[in-house]
Amino acid sequence: MIYLDNHATTPCDPRVVAAMLPWFTERFGNAGSVEHAPGRAAAEAVEEARAQVARLIGAAASEIVFTSGATESNNLAIKGAARFAQSMGHGRRRIVTLATEHHAVLDCVADLAGEGLEPVILAVGRDGLLDPGVLSRALEVPTLLVSIMAVNNEIGVTQDLPELGALVKAAGAAFHVDAAQAAGRMPLDVGAIGADLVSLSGHKMYGPKGIGALFVRRRPRMRLAPLFSGGGQERGLRPGTLPVPLIVAMGEAARLAFAEGTAETARLRLQTARLWERLSSQRPGLMLNGHPVRRVAGNLNLTFPEVPASAILAAAPDLCLSTSSACTTGPEGEVGPSHVLTAIGLPAEAARRSLRIGLGRFTSDQDVEDAATALVAASQPHGSSAASPDKQRQRT
Repeated sequence: MIYLDNHATTPCDPRVVAAMLPWFTERFGNAGSVEHAPGRAAAEAVEEARAQVARLIGAAASEIVFTSGATESNNLAIKGAARFAQSMGHGRRRIVTLATEHHAVLDCVADLAGEGLEPVILAVGRDGLLDPGVLSRALEVPTLLVSIMAVNNEIGVTQDLPELGALVKAAGAAFHVDAAQAAGRMPLDVGAIGADLVSLSGHKMYGPKGIGALFVRRRPRMRLAPLFSGGGQERGLRPGTLPVPLIVAMGEAARLAFAEGTAETARLRLQTARLWERLSSQRPGLMLNGHPVRRVAGNLNLTFPEVPASAILAAAPDLCLSTSSACTTGPEGEVGPSHVLTAIGLPAEAARRSLRIGLGRFTSDQDVEDAATALVAASQPHGSSAASPDKQRQRT
């Protein structure tokens, strides 16, 4: 089996697992129980992890709030900012985001319409990028908050956050960035992009599921209303007993990404280029979705000629990939086209012929070669099917 779905989730790095396991067993203290040694040890481990996550994005440790994942971070950022502003009688009600954002952002913004906020969904170009002029025109109306994803989770394009963030700040709005797909995959500095809020996910950076973080700027202070009530943990923004093992794991994942990210990115760019070269040379008519250069290392979103993506996956069962069309399911269970691909102008039929490929830390050069061979065979029209990677290795 060849795993090429690293945008959906990444496997836990064994070093992350090793760092996490002791906090489930002999080091089980509650980080809130600072009256005794086990509790203090847990609290110290949490603060070390907080500093590791902060360093990865150029923040201060005091600006990191741990959550259950990027979905919660997005909700806390957007709803928290909107509700606090409303409670203070803030006159701005407009919240701006992009048509290609993750549903955790789009649905969150839609929810706020029922609370009197004004959602504004901006279109992107055929390459998946936001035209700064489009944002400038939207910001001519006083705006409360703008939310823009750093790296698109389907097509992998990277928005020009420094330029867009400067426009947001000049307009006096708050700037939120969903960086779940960016942190650990590309350099990210909250100061350089002018972000007030940044959402992070542990399981997108070789950590465990169930842990994430939200950067909340302290100078100038970004104020949020919490989503829950409770014991006041995490500056009162995310109350609840801290999951120390998961937090330690996210800290270690961030440490590894900071130390090894540059070399990893270089390797992934070479592997991605090799895979694209193999596929495009052997499958005429293959189309790359999204900007050809402004994209994260390891991502290819491809529309194949003639053959539906579901048929390609069925013909290559040893490849773990995602169909971009699996993003939306209707009430009767029917699968609709990806909202990202339709937002960049693909017809629904073409979106159903599209696959998302996500290479990662544990993708080998041989995996790339075997995947290319399998995809070329599986995407042939008239029912051609691929041999398994094991059989392809035996043949070579």
